Amino acid sequence: MVAAKSQGRLFTIGLVASWYSSNIGVLLLNKYLLSNYGFKYPIFLTMCHMTACSLLSYIAIAWMKMVPMQTIRSRVQFMKISALSLIFCASVVSGNISLKYLPVSFNQAIGATTPFFTAVFAYLMTLKREAWLTYLTLVPVVTGVVIASGGEPSFHLFGFIMCVGATAARALKSVVQGILLSSEGEKLNSMNLLLYMAPIAVVFLLPVTLVMEENVVGITLALAREDIKIIWLLLFNSALAYFVNLTNFLVTKHTSALTLQVLGNAKGAVAVVVSILIFKNPVSVTGMLGYSLTVLGVILYSEAKKRTK
Repeated sequence: MVAAKSQGRLFTIGLVASWYSSNIGVLLLNKYLLSNYGFKYPIFLTMCHMTACSLLSYIAIAWMKMVPMQTIRSRVQFMKISALSLIFCASVVSGNISLKYLPVSFNQAIGATTPFFTAVFAYLMTLKREAWLTYLTLVPVVTGVVIASGGEPSFHLFGFIMCVGATAARALKSVVQGILLSSEGEKLNSMNLLLYMAPIAVVFLLPVTLVMEENVVGITLALAREDIKIIWLLLFNSALAYFVNLTNFLVTKHTSALTLQVLGNAKGAVAVVVSILIFKNPVSVTGMLGYSLTVLGVILYSEAKKRTK
């Protein structure tokens, strides 16, 4: 019994470590490709991610039977999933574009404001009010980012706008998902949702890539002839993007929602420290104080939400 408990604990720790590694790994690799390596094609990179998610989701569900296959039951449900996929695309593409201009540490600081946007969209779309204490905790969340922005040595306005857009789109997706797929007949677990969303995302992204990132395939192949490393980096990066979703699903399944929130808050802080150590981007005391205030606000927000339930 003790041995089984110990094994279960080790399995959970391994899952969390995998979730952290894949999350931070894909973030740092995106930054390296788009900024340091000079691969300036964020839309094509997102399309590679979605293609890998399509293929690997099918393998995991249809072949490996990791979760039961759930089918799309109607044309209306398909339209809902397509709408979610479009928002998901906007979020990932904007996030990748922002990494061209902003350091990962500042990117994560802005990303920590997701609860603020979630609360705003939940109110606008469902008129759902939170307790006043919950709204009060959002003040340090936003104030922290304002302070961090003022003290960020590598601040870039367009990158900042893209990052805020990505954070807002991520929050919008979670709210819309709750509204669109809330009925029992339409509920999909996150792995099945990704199975259907990813190929739709590829269909959305393909024409955008061809128009906005002209001859990107030819350029990538030309780069590969000079240095084959780019192909391996893209393949590994794309597989890692799927692994983020897989480990997120497994951590959610094997831990509680509260544990996931706490781990998520800590993950942002770990990503900031690791990115500063790797990329050695300059950071100011003001910037770090701002980010710390945002993280504190997110923790208080989680506590307030828990108490009002």
